Amino acid sequence: MRDLAPIILFVYNRPKHTRRTLTALEKNLLAKDSLLYIVSDAPKNADSVEAVNEVRAVIREPWEFQHITIIERTRNWGLAENVIDGVTRIINEHGKAIILEDDLETSPYALTYFNDALLRYADEERVMEISGYMYPVQHPKRLPKSFFFRVANSWGWATWKRAWDKFNPDIHELTKDLSRQDIRDFTIDGTENFWKQVKEFKAGKNNSWAIRWYLSMFKHRGLALYPRTSMIQNIGTDGSGTHSDIDNVYRVELAQSKLKYFPTEITENPKAYAAIKYFYKHRKGNLIERIIRYILKKTRNI
Repeated sequence: MRDLAPIILFVYNRPKHTRRTLTALEKNLLAKDSLLYIVSDAPKNADSVEAVNEVRAVIREPWEFQHITIIERTRNWGLAENVIDGVTRIINEHGKAIILEDDLETSPYALTYFNDALLRYADEERVMEISGYMYPVQHPKRLPKSFFFRVANSWGWATWKRAWDKFNPDIHELTKDLSRQDIRDFTIDGTENFWKQVKEFKAGKNNSWAIRWYLSMFKHRGLALYPRTSMIQNIGTDGSGTHSDIDNVYRVELAQSKLKYFPTEITENPKAYAAIKYFYKHRKGNLIERIIRYILKKTRNI
């Protein structure tokens, strides 16, 4: 029997999103043969108790996987600590893992893609992540069906123990010897706010595990494999998440067929780099569109 990667699903307080995530995941071709670990964080406060209990009822339903292990936290860990601990424990046991959160809808071919890629690049040290999400770039058919890009994406991903062992949670250690050119390379020529996330982490304004994972990959010159057609749709950009606002610019069409092409050359694809860079730079629209979005965001927070 094929050695499939276990799936780790992190859930918190969104029962409707959790149900949609599990419903889509269950329809994957390899679901019935896959181990599923569901890590449920505990309520942060009294206002979260009911929603967390609703989520815990959803995950106890008879979902069709080979076996489901439910880990219910007895205190609120928060997303970063929860992910780091959960991934480390399970990947140390199995050697590889597919990681999802409770707001990610998968293509029926997502598990096939993850497992095929994990097998294909198992011994390629520079390949450190398999990304399930792909940005809605312009002219996607000009890109190969899968390719390498430097940025680690946290919206549905997979990795191996050999790569996760290089994860360093110490932001100061990760950034202490970065040059200006390194920072420019890290931020895709300044088109994405990755360095802002680093500075906010240092200032205690966020506790992102994802920015530290990307930095860890970057320091090791690691690459992530991306599919041309996304295997993941983020359904949490509706303002319901702890770390998300309402945003439709990341909406994609999910893959409707198996991905059969994987690059043999382990190097970043220049066409993909240019396409994603353009998306980063222009995704927020023109000045007027940005002002409107800012006003709407501030209005929602009042």
